[in-house]
Amino acid sequence: MIRWKTLRTRRAGRISRRAFLGGAGAVLTLPVLESMFGEKVAQADDAFPARTLMFYVPCGIHMAAWTPSTTGAGYVLTPTLQPLVNVQQKVNIISGLSNQPAESDGAGDHASGTSGFLTCAHANKSETEIALGISMDQVIANAIGDQTRISSMQIGIDGGGNTGGCDSGYSCAYTRNISWASVDQPLSKATSARVVFNQIFEGADPEASEAEKARRKAYRLSVLDYVNDEAVSLQSKLGSEDRAKLDEYLTGVRELEQRINKPAPSCEPIAEPPEDLAYVEKVDMMIDLMVLAFRCDATRVISFMMANAGSNRTFSFLGVNSGHHQLSHHGGNAANHANLQTINTFEVQKFAELLEKMDAVTEGTGTLLDHSQVFFSSEIEDGDAHRHHNLPVILGGGCHGAYTTGRHVAYTPATKDGEPMANLFIKMIQSAGATDVTTFGDDGTGPIDGLS
Repeated sequence: MIRWKTLRTRRAGRISRRAFLGGAGAVLTLPVLESMFGEKVAQADDAFPARTLMFYVPCGIHMAAWTPSTTGAGYVLTPTLQPLVNVQQKVNIISGLSNQPAESDGAGDHASGTSGFLTCAHANKSETEIALGISMDQVIANAIGDQTRISSMQIGIDGGGNTGGCDSGYSCAYTRNISWASVDQPLSKATSARVVFNQIFEGADPEASEAEKARRKAYRLSVLDYVNDEAVSLQSKLGSEDRAKLDEYLTGVRELEQRINKPAPSCEPIAEPPEDLAYVEKVDMMIDLMVLAFRCDATRVISFMMANAGSNRTFSFLGVNSGHHQLSHHGGNAANHANLQTINTFEVQKFAELLEKMDAVTEGTGTLLDHSQVFFSSEIEDGDAHRHHNLPVILGGGCHGAYTTGRHVAYTPATKDGEPMANLFIKMIQSAGATDVTTFGDDGTGPIDGLS
């Protein structure tokens, strides 16, 4: 129930749809529907929101099998990038970007690189005194997060706490998180598919009978009827300013009732995931859940870690029986290069599957991928050299025309003095809606050129 006291506490601020939805019931999760934006599908492109997803893989990339030999449109996909073939025209391969602030103080490049992955900030080398910077996804979440029930989601495969040391004197907080709310506040990721499922659907029961679903729907509508009746009765007691606010609130009630009455097949909960998923199954499930989170408009900002920094996972299902981190110190050995290429191709394959699933979701005259920006990279370039320049980057999606896709874009010089990664992030931050952000991280000076 909505009491007058509750409405009065919101007097100083606008009664947002998000605030109303939060009070309407925990199981009310609906997708972004064309009907929310009017009947004309042709108008839906601009109305659908921009989404941002940041996809991290560890230990760098075997660059010889990664980098296309030509730039611009019409480039040939390299062996490692071959899984992108079905979405090649909707991605950009970006070369030459540098994340100089992610350089380590001595040993510990995996920790410094991972901590700087989305922050472009230099980490204080310590196991106890954490100091870094806000990550770009949280800059976006701070700007648009109030438009969704979950301002941002942090998802990963490998767990672990934030205390203790994990890399040559660097705190585990630096190796296990890529999202940072502030200089000393890492945002821990959810590594259980079931937890992510419950975040998205807030306890909705996918196995409920049709009668139970109808009962819940009727209950929600009855609550809305009560709220509407109670609010209308207050109109004569309010001043003009509060009456205007209440009218806006009642409009939200009516819109919500219409949404409840509309079918929402694209956001029906999937079966609740089991806890004991094998690695590949877990990656696949997390990909499905991230796409669902966007489809349901539960959030518009996601960060995903396919592993923690310096992961030494073995990929025996690919025929690779040595650890990833061990192989990344390849020493120029051809057999190590071949194994790294196998691992990297698998990582790109999973990223490509994510993009394809997003591209299969129709939104107006475009797709979910067309309305998104999806970033893929690692904390370092080559795992043996531990370089933080010429980083491997894929940027998927057009984000409402912010990017001209289907190209290999190379920035020069491809050295630590090259184009800052932070400038790409400024472009992404602005494309997500935070248009007033013009600097970012330790070295971001303005939005990158050459991608529009």
